[in-house]
Amino acid sequence: MSGDPLISSAFDTSDNALLSRRHFLWNSGGGLGAIALAWMMNQEKSAASTKHSDIVLSPHFPAKAKRVVQIFCVGGVSHIDAFDYKPELERMHGKSLEGKGENLGFFGQPGKLMKSVYDFKQHGQSGAWVSSLLPHLAGCVDDVCFIKSMFAKSNNHTPAAFQLNSGFTLNGFPSMGAWLSYGLGSENENLPAFVVLPDPRGLPAGGSINWTSGFLPANHQGVAFRTQGGDPIPDLRTPPGILPASRDADMKLLASLNRKFAAEHPDDGVFAARLRSYELAARMQASIPEASDLDSEPESVKKLYGIGEPANKGFSRNCLMARRLLERGVRFVQIINGSTFVSPRINWDGHENVKENHDNQAATMDKPVAALIQDLKQRGMLEDTLFIWSTEFGRSPVTQGVGAPGRDHHPSVFTCFLAGAGVKKGISYGSSDELGYFVGENKVTMPDFHATILHLLGLDHKALTFYHNGIDRRLTNVEGEVVRGLLA
Repeated sequence: MSGDPLISSAFDTSDNALLSRRHFLWNSGGGLGAIALAWMMNQEKSAASTKHSDIVLSPHFPAKAKRVVQIFCVGGVSHIDAFDYKPELERMHGKSLEGKGENLGFFGQPGKLMKSVYDFKQHGQSGAWVSSLLPHLAGCVDDVCFIKSMFAKSNNHTPAAFQLNSGFTLNGFPSMGAWLSYGLGSENENLPAFVVLPDPRGLPAGGSINWTSGFLPANHQGVAFRTQGGDPIPDLRTPPGILPASRDADMKLLASLNRKFAAEHPDDGVFAARLRSYELAARMQASIPEASDLDSEPESVKKLYGIGEPANKGFSRNCLMARRLLERGVRFVQIINGSTFVSPRINWDGHENVKENHDNQAATMDKPVAALIQDLKQRGMLEDTLFIWSTEFGRSPVTQGVGAPGRDHHPSVFTCFLAGAGVKKGISYGSSDELGYFVGENKVTMPDFHATILHLLGLDHKALTFYHNGIDRRLTNVEGEVVRGLLA
């Protein structure tokens, strides 16, 4: 030990020694313990990080609904031409609108008051008014709760659609489906918790922003199926020519690399979410083909939905697929009716001619959606499934331009409806005024709408939060009250 002065001094017992033999051994042992403790804490931190990313919260209280299906009718369905009968509008037809303040339309071309372009009749034991536009949904009125006092913040399609889907008119906030995935998870680990079925004719304005996970972990984003034909998920099948043994070897190598990277970067939430998405995709290779196999359905069910009928433009397949996904444990299925704003229009945006536009769109939506309600009911699934029919805003009781047959956007009052678990049947909640221009009573804002949906799923909208940029964010922002008047 005499060769190295530092080592020699460490074992020197004189008063001038840097470190005694006893202290050297104690420090060495303590150092090893510190290393071991640091390693153990790091392992716990890694496990905690992974656990936090995968956390599935229990409902805050007993839930009425276990799952949700939402029909989103893009473009703005005219409430006064579908569900909101206004005799006073018939009497005032052709007259000027007075006493309602500034024009609320998007294009600022107010014309004259125009009565509904459809005949209204009462239906079912509830006597609900539904126009001739929707004869199949008219047969479901005793199972639904109409909300005729909806209110939106924007008269522009894209911000209004964002608000309907995420609670905010700005993009980048988590969609409702993502919040439910985050809060409740999936009942089937082989399928996504949140699935989106776009209109076979194309994506809505804003595209995937409508089903984004925003600042929530990326694995909560909606999985959009390809609905134009072919495989529902692109690249789900193994390419021909790749031998099973080669694929297994590739998967084992990839898994080892992923484990190594995850261990070296325990706090990388983005990588963890991406890894879970890839793992889910691997499991979906078996689950998705089975879930999307509509050919296995009885002919009577296919006929109920109108499978193969040209009028619905393939939308009927989405509705039937939604039922199959719900049966298999998918938490939230959003079915989109309507696509981007092109000419001729393939959504509910009836600026030029509301009757021509709504006739075309109703032919795609009415029968399949009514069939989905009936199918869920006859299978006993409507008892624990929340059914949502929604649109981003309504349409104006005045024409868009003098003598024109179209209607402009109208956010100040419109109609949506709910059905199923925990919802009163055969009622109308709230009302519009005599012309369908403003809310008459019991205004329901989008935060109220979302708070009520979360409540039916056993979630307190004020407690379902995610810390982001110094704020505990939530779907309803700092607003929203549960609409208890429509709860069973």
